[in-house]
Amino acid sequence: MRIAFITGASSGIGRATAVALAQSGFKLVLTGRRLERLTELAQQLAPVPVHVLTFDVRDREAVQAAVASLPPEFQAIDVLVNNAGNAHGLAPIQNGDPTDWDAMLDSNVRGLLNVTHAVLPAMQAKRNGFIVNIGSIAGHEAYANGNVYCASKAAVASLSKGMRLDLISLGIRVAEVNPGAVQTEFSEVRFKGDKTRAESVYQGYEPLRPEDVAEVIQFIVTRPPNVTISEVTILAGAQAAATVINKQQPA
Repeated sequence: MRIAFITGASSGIGRATAVALAQSGFKLVLTGRRLERLTELAQQLAPVPVHVLTFDVRDREAVQAAVASLPPEFQAIDVLVNNAGNAHGLAPIQNGDPTDWDAMLDSNVRGLLNVTHAVLPAMQAKRNGFIVNIGSIAGHEAYANGNVYCASKAAVASLSKGMRLDLISLGIRVAEVNPGAVQTEFSEVRFKGDKTRAESVYQGYEPLRPEDVAEVIQFIVTRPPNVTISEVTILAGAQAAATVINKQQPA
């Protein structure tokens, strides 16, 4: 069985991806910070072999130690899904909170690098593997008040291209998946737990579901070796661009 390593697997796109890849016959390494949720998911996926790791992707030493602790049967990682990341705050740059900036850059950029650095040796050893980086439409279309979040996802886009160039000679493929409006805990985190404001983001239209994105990731990583789907943007049916959504007016 192939092995997939998924960050941020306790909810949203990461959780849905775990379910989709389990259905495709992968063994799974599920990672995140919420052990209870990861353990519950592992139980739901039985009898699929699952190993759970808890760490913060921003902590390089913790990431390295966690990957080094993998049992032998989970070490030969075939697929890495760099999904962990967040948005914090929505404000013009002059009113931004540097703590929010650090949180986004540390998780969305440095966290992706920390995990990739720890997992790559297993792929290099067998000269085969697939890395999927979860970016965002925001990485390709900056929008007002999204400054640092957009910049962090633009970095993911550039890193994905650079990684593809650097790793091609090692037989390691790299893809970037860029969702638009997906109904997850994303907005609740961005708005500091304000559920009413978070829910308003998805009112008046049907947003993407995490499962919609997971199906695309599943398709990408199950292509034969002669196929690399390098970049995909997934928008809700009512969405035309990062901030252009056809919301129906209430009757």
